[in-house]
Amino acid sequence: MLALSARGVLPKVDYAIFADTGWEPKGVYRHLDRLQQEIADPAGIPIFRVSAGNIRDDALNPNHRFASMPLYILNRDGRPGMTRRQCTGEYKIKPIKKKVRELLGYPYPARIPRDVHVEQWVGISTDEFHRAKDSDVKYMRNRHPLIDMGWSRSDCIHYLTSLGMADTPKSSCLGCPFHGNAQWRNIRDESPEEWADVVEFDARIRQGNARATASGNPLLGKAYLHRSRVPLSEAPIDHVTAAEWAARQQEVNEATGPVANEATGPVDPEDLEQGVADGCSPWSCRGSEPERVQDDFGLAS
Repeated sequence: MLALSARGVLPKVDYAIFADTGWEPKGVYRHLDRLQQEIADPAGIPIFRVSAGNIRDDALNPNHRFASMPLYILNRDGRPGMTRRQCTGEYKIKPIKKKVRELLGYPYPARIPRDVHVEQWVGISTDEFHRAKDSDVKYMRNRHPLIDMGWSRSDCIHYLTSLGMADTPKSSCLGCPFHGNAQWRNIRDESPEEWADVVEFDARIRQGNARATASGNPLLGKAYLHRSRVPLSEAPIDHVTAAEWAARQQEVNEATGPVANEATGPVDPEDLEQGVADGCSPWSCRGSEPERVQDDFGLAS
């Protein structure tokens, strides 16, 4: 959307906002720098980087109130569960809303007049139109330009490729529990330093967030980053899930046209992921828990 706006295909936006959780993969920060230098700056579109803190450090800090990540839980009786997902709202939506208020000239707690609002673009394509949602505040009105243009994920990939940005990475926390096996393997195989980081984090959150544990309210069970509910260093991330097979076929279809799908044996229900799980975005987080929460770029005009 930013490139389409900068090149005049879409109207020029006034601002772009990147909500930084402080724990994105290094490739995402490199890509953001490139976007700013090659796309945004030449077009005169400011990119604001906003943050509510470092989600990794906050989770391990016993003195910090932490908005919980959706960790996989193995209860004492052996039953599986998940902790509440609060991280998207706390580390993405809140800082975006705070910046939008400042840009409008009504920082919290100032009351925003009814006739004052921004139009916020959310990067959802036609493949996932069901994720398109309204904002939960009147001063931010969501619009979905890619859907309006009839663009699919394939169209977006082809356009990015034409700009020399075929390697655009997915944006999500390095240790997001919603990663699929492919994302975990990519971290392990392509970035040993980041893999060591997430393995260490996984080991340190076994009893939940540090503040609860320090206050005498430890998790009644054990927490994990991987859905198998075993330590990440031992998790079966080399297993190719049904969702990954589907994604691979989609990539082949985008390059060569439809092909027949070969049977791969019985499908484990645990393999079935909702869409492409390797990304996280405010007003369209892919988590299973409903939450009025978009892409990390809030484009406002």
